[in-house]
Amino acid sequence: MHNRLYIENFKTLHPIDTLSGEGNFYLQPNGIFYRTKSNESVIIATENFKTDADIQFATQSGPMLIINGKINPIFQENSGNLHIRNGVGILKNGDPVLVMSKKKINFYHFASFFKSLGCTHALYLDGFVSRAYFPEENWIQVDGDFGVMIGVTTEK
Repeated sequence: MHNRLYIENFKTLHPIDTLSGEGNFYLQPNGIFYRTKSNESVIIATENFKTDADIQFATQSGPMLIINGKINPIFQENSGNLHIRNGVGILKNGDPVLVMSKKKINFYHFASFFKSLGCTHALYLDGFVSRAYFPEENWIQVDGDFGVMIGVTTEK
């Protein structure tokens, strides 16, 4: 994994990457998903990100899928660039939603799904290294290397 912004427990472990390069990460705009001390979820374009002491967790990825309620204009509806994809969006109530495709899908259709959920912002996280552990749905993938792991827990 490249060194891209990564904040864990208010500590910046990797600085922001504002360079240009090859690959999905550098498709513009790329962005940052973060959670604040008060559990607010935010997705913002990298170019608009400002460091803040309230940011508890952050990961930089890209490209942005949904920007201000619109599908990223660089995506083509008929693109043959099909892969397993995962991403994060922010629902209208402010909650984050994590999505991973079970079948190969292009960016346009993946972004369309977030839009159908009402997300005003969504960020592509990855595809090739995507894994999920969701035993209740018999989705148990424990192989591979990880860039960032995001866990969802509930109290019982």
